Amino acid sequence: MSDHDDCNCPKCPPPGLPAWMATFSDLMALLMCFFVLLLSFSEMDVLKFKQLAGSMREAFGVQAQIKSPDIPKGTSIIAQEFSPGRPEPTPINEVRQFTVNNDMNTLDVRTNEGQSLKEQTKAGLEELLRQQEEEAQMEAVQFAQALAQEIGDGAVEVETEGSKIIIRVKEKGSFDSGSAQLKFDYIPIIAKIRDVLLGVSGSVAVEGHSDNIPYSGTRFESNWDLSAARALAVSHELFADTRVDPTRFTVSGKADTRPLVINNSAANRSTNRRVEIVIQKGADQESLEPIRATQPSEQTAPGLAPNEIF
Repeated sequence: MSDHDDCNCPKCPPPGLPAWMATFSDLMALLMCFFVLLLSFSEMDVLKFKQLAGSMREAFGVQAQIKSPDIPKGTSIIAQEFSPGRPEPTPINEVRQFTVNNDMNTLDVRTNEGQSLKEQTKAGLEELLRQQEEEAQMEAVQFAQALAQEIGDGAVEVETEGSKIIIRVKEKGSFDSGSAQLKFDYIPIIAKIRDVLLGVSGSVAVEGHSDNIPYSGTRFESNWDLSAARALAVSHELFADTRVDPTRFTVSGKADTRPLVINNSAANRSTNRRVEIVIQKGADQESLEPIRATQPSEQTAPGLAPNEIF
C-alpha cells in the first residue's frame, strides 16, 4: 500500500473517480443512442452513395482503370492502291407479258353515305343550282323595287329564268322606230338599272332583238345591225359610270332569231323589239346539261392485248 492511500492532505485528490465523470458518461451514452436512432430512421439514397463512393475511389486510386493502348495493326497496301470495281448491270433481253384487267372498269366508287361518285356530283350540282336560283330571285326583287314605276308604265319588265335575271327594256319610250339612239328620257331608267347592277354578281349579257320585218332604212344593213346597235347604245349608257366593270359584259345582236311571241301582229312585233340585260348567276344551265347527261363510258385500258409478247 502506498504512503498516500491514507493521506488526508489537501493536495491529494479524493479516492475514486470524480463525480463529473458519471454525468459525462451518461451524456455520451444518451448522445450515442440518439444518433443510432437517427440512423435507424434514415433512408439511404443508393445512387448518391454510389456516386460518393466512386468519387472517393477515384480520389484515393482504388480500382483505377487504366486504358491500354490499341494493338498495332498493319496497313494493307492492296487496300490503299486498289478498290473493288462497281458492278454494272448486264443488258439482257427480258420477255414480259402484259394483260389487261377488265374488272377495273366496272368498279363503282361509293362514298361513306353509300352514294356513287356520280350521284354525289349530281346532288352537289343540283344544290348549287338551287342556291343560284334563290339568289337570282332575291336580286330580281331588288330590280323590281327600283323600277316599280317603269314596270307599272310598261316600259320595263323584270323576270327570272332559272339562275338568270332578265331585265327587258322595251322599245316603247326607249328608241324611235328604226333608230338606235337611246332617248334622253330613258337615260334615268338605265341609271336605276346600273345602280342595282353594281351590287349584283354574275356575268352580264346585253342582247338586242328585233321583229321579222326587214329593215328598210339606209343607216343599217339589216335587223342584225339594228339590234346590235341598240344593245351597244344601252351598254354605253351603263359604262358611263366608271364603277361598272366592262369585263363582265358581252354585247350582241340577235335580230329576229329569238322572238318572245309570234310575229303575226303589230302588237306582237312591238313586244319582240326589245333590249334584254341578262344577268347569269354562276354557270348557264344550258352549259350544264351535257354534264348532267354524261354517263361513265367503258374505256379500254392502254397496253398490249392478252397473250401478246414483245
